[in-house]
Amino acid sequence: MTSPAPIDLHTDPKLFDGVDVYAVAGNPISHSKSPLIHARFAQQSKQAMHYGRLQPELGGFAKAAQEFFTAGGKGMNVTVPFKLDAQALADVLTPRAQLAGAVNTLWNRDGKVYGDNTDGAGLVRDLLAQGIALHGARILLVGAGGAARGVLGPLLDQSPKHLVLANRSSAKADELVALFAGLAKAKNTTLESATLESLEDAKRTTPFDLVINATAAGLDNQSPLSNTAAANIFVPSSFAYEMLYGKTTSFMQQALQRGSRVSDGLGMLVEQAADAFLLWRGADLATTIDPRVVLAELRS
Repeated sequence: MTSPAPIDLHTDPKLFDGVDVYAVAGNPISHSKSPLIHARFAQQSKQAMHYGRLQPELGGFAKAAQEFFTAGGKGMNVTVPFKLDAQALADVLTPRAQLAGAVNTLWNRDGKVYGDNTDGAGLVRDLLAQGIALHGARILLVGAGGAARGVLGPLLDQSPKHLVLANRSSAKADELVALFAGLAKAKNTTLESATLESLEDAKRTTPFDLVINATAAGLDNQSPLSNTAAANIFVPSSFAYEMLYGKTTSFMQQALQRGSRVSDGLGMLVEQAADAFLLWRGADLATTIDPRVVLAELRS
């Protein structure tokens, strides 16, 4: 039995003469599905391009990215742990990247590096594609780190009735509530913070239509919610969304035990990639790519 070919973790644009080159940068990165996703988008839209991987050393993102663009690289997706480094690298930030406080998409145009964040838009499109109503909904967003901040703006843009940001300590959640207060007011959304512990109070906590886990607790087979809190939050009409993908996490199991529907974050990954692809290759290609077909292929 032959072993699989090693994955090249350094994409050099100079090796692909006459072809536009893109890459995803992270550490680790060998597990990334982004090359497969973008290869399918390129096939669907008949675009000649190469999409590879970059695994910069920790602390070495800026050098690796600058070398990639200097060598002719056109664009880059950025994942953990380099989204803040990507924000610092960009010469120009889109408004949603500024709000998100992090960048997951870079591209080089006229000698300047542009930065955007497509995570929130990807999450919203995946939720809507699964039939989840966001307008007028009661939403609980668990976590107050970069993942939560990255999706908060696009969620508020959907005008939910009530959005609660819950975190272990209230300080970081309070900061985000203050940062997004203006947008929440414009959308007639009640935005407030809570501690995870306070969710255990049945008198103060009523069920939510949508509960999103934006923490990394699932990586350690943990849930950010206690079982007591889960009993207050989830009912059969609730929808639980786990940003991680590839397994049924403890958070998802808590929701399933209470009859709620669940989803992992694979659809968010595909949809945010579609946004990046259109930023790079042109919005006119939107009708030529089908993210839901790509998602179905990944799930099969």
